[in-house]
Amino acid sequence: MRILGVDPGLTRCGLGVIDTLPARKAKMVAVDVLRTPSADSVDLRLGAIAEAFDSWLDTYRPDVVAIERVFARNDVSTIMGTAQASGLTMGLAARRGLPVAMHTPSEVKAAITGSGRADKKQVTSMVTRILGLDAPPKPADAADALAIAICHSWRGALSAQSTPGINKDLTERKAGGRQGSGLTKAQQQWAEAMRRAK
Repeated sequence: MRILGVDPGLTRCGLGVIDTLPARKAKMVAVDVLRTPSADSVDLRLGAIAEAFDSWLDTYRPDVVAIERVFARNDVSTIMGTAQASGLTMGLAARRGLPVAMHTPSEVKAAITGSGRADKKQVTSMVTRILGLDAPPKPADAADALAIAICHSWRGALSAQSTPGINKDLTERKAGGRQGSGLTKAQQQWAEAMRRAK
């Protein structure tokens, strides 16, 4: 399965593509950070992200898009830009019938490092090790995007692959079919279980 991880942001939007391999392993396919000038208007910046993101979808043809869930911050302007970039990438993926999964920062950290309170350096170090990279991906937004993709491969995609009917569902999506939330049945069940646990 090919997963496109997104670390959303208006100034810097991290994108990372991985292919899942047997035995919880993964291979990096591509990674980059989309940047937009803060001096430009928001519509132009979102337009630039949309164009670049569409190009990534065309080039790498992911099976699923995993996006970091927006979380509360004191800086309203930062959270607004993050939310706008997140919604934009969700919409572009949904328009193509691609499943979209959301993972909180603490879920990603816990999946990658074993601790939901890990810092960026620890996450980057583990991403480098898990993917067998010669050097850590830079900047941090690039490593975060790969971490989100890895998290999804371990927490969502693998359980979806083992659930009857999911592979058929994925085939239908590739053929252009769409489903309401953009999540597979297994991902919906997992999300519901997480909601109940809270």
